[in-house]
Amino acid sequence: MSYPVFAVTVDLVVLTVRDGELNVLLVQRGLKPHLGRWALPGGFVHADEDLTSAARRELGEETGLEGPGGHLEQLGSYGDPGRDPRGRVVTVAYLALLPDLPTPIAGTDAAEAAWKPIGAHGLAFDHDRILADGIERARSKLEYTPLATAFCPPEFTIAALRQVYEAVWGEKIDPRNFHRKATTTPGFIEPTGRSTEGEPGRPARLYRRGDAALLNPPILRRNHDG
Repeated sequence: MSYPVFAVTVDLVVLTVRDGELNVLLVQRGLKPHLGRWALPGGFVHADEDLTSAARRELGEETGLEGPGGHLEQLGSYGDPGRDPRGRVVTVAYLALLPDLPTPIAGTDAAEAAWKPIGAHGLAFDHDRILADGIERARSKLEYTPLATAFCPPEFTIAALRQVYEAVWGEKIDPRNFHRKATTTPGFIEPTGRSTEGEPGRPARLYRRGDAALLNPPILRRNHDG
């Protein structure tokens, strides 16, 4: 039997919170097709590497960022026959949730790399769809898992954790209600026994991620429909 020949790529939806806004890591393409357009970082999988290794390699090659050191998971596969003008290309997308990182540096076939607030970017290929899927996955994950802590440093305040939820969900959250939910949900977070120092105002307690894999009860969005 003969089988059609096609290539496999990986693309990364890398999300972080910067200045209270949810940002995505984008690269400006330095090669055809879509020369000069913004896109998700990614590229072709080498014959001798697995998908996750390819995702980590492409992130470093195109942006200069090591890692990702936060949360990385496979998001989905995209194989519309017309998605890439170079030929039949199937991509496997990954979602990475990271604490705030330095400004990326473009490399290999990227002309520029930058953190951009999420929004309508008119990305190359089908990357707008992949980005939308990644954002919705992140929003849902925050409801049922402790992955909001992936956007935080190892130790964080309740206020900083709440700001992550507000940035990812795009909605304001009542501070007292959130504090109660965060501190009473079993295994979500645990106190470190330390407090902030050298900052204006009253010192705030520091927390770290707990050992829970799922939040029970979940912390739901106001606009949650299911």
